[in-house]
Amino acid sequence: MPLHVYLKKNNSPKRKIIGFFSYLFLILGSLLLFWSLYPIISFEIYSRIFLKNQVSLPVPKEDNNALSDASSVLGSFNIFSNNLRDFTHASIWFPSIGRSTPPSTISVKEYELSIPKLNITQAKVKVGGEDLSKSLVQYLPETLPGEYGNVVIFGHSTLPQLFNVKDYKTIFTYLPSLEKGDIIRTKINDVEYEYVVYDMFVVNPNEIWVLKQQKDGSYLTLITCVPPGTFLKRLVVKAKLRLL
Repeated sequence: MPLHVYLKKNNSPKRKIIGFFSYLFLILGSLLLFWSLYPIISFEIYSRIFLKNQVSLPVPKEDNNALSDASSVLGSFNIFSNNLRDFTHASIWFPSIGRSTPPSTISVKEYELSIPKLNITQAKVKVGGEDLSKSLVQYLPETLPGEYGNVVIFGHSTLPQLFNVKDYKTIFTYLPSLEKGDIIRTKINDVEYEYVVYDMFVVNPNEIWVLKQQKDGSYLTLITCVPPGTFLKRLVVKAKLRLL
């Protein structure tokens, strides 16, 4: 039988305070982790159930436009290196061809884009622009809205908690909420063109066929990064000009 027994006191005020804050920080950390990861996990589930993951399609060799010079949406794709890049520069999206300067045949420098469902009103689109933190960018411009061809517009997205419709670094955050039949409007020199969404899907960053020109009609393609807050894949929203 032991001569002495030492009992550890757990009810001292100091230990109670330390224990309380330990549990508090653990709970706050768990909530913060959930707050950050929930949009990513929910989008992954949503995209796998409701969105198509398109496969790569071949680009015809005779397609002699700017697309033939691009090797991928992000150059050499690596999920680690690409997430460290500064995607506010449009040239980073297509490093093999640098800036997407418009051809001399395009005199328009910028125009407006509105998406009523997302409360995006008169957002500025730079034709062949570079800084995605100051505007949306029409990339590899060959045609303008209202003309035959495929107008491709890039826009930033982020975690929904950080969304600000006036901030171009977050403006396309809710792009995945668009549905078939939703309206997208562009306005050039006081002339408004209305496009209707007809398709939405997710592609890998090296699938540049989504930038291919389509001369059988007037198309608008909106592209942003998904899941929210990452650069792992690309959400592509396709719309076609509504003929009045």
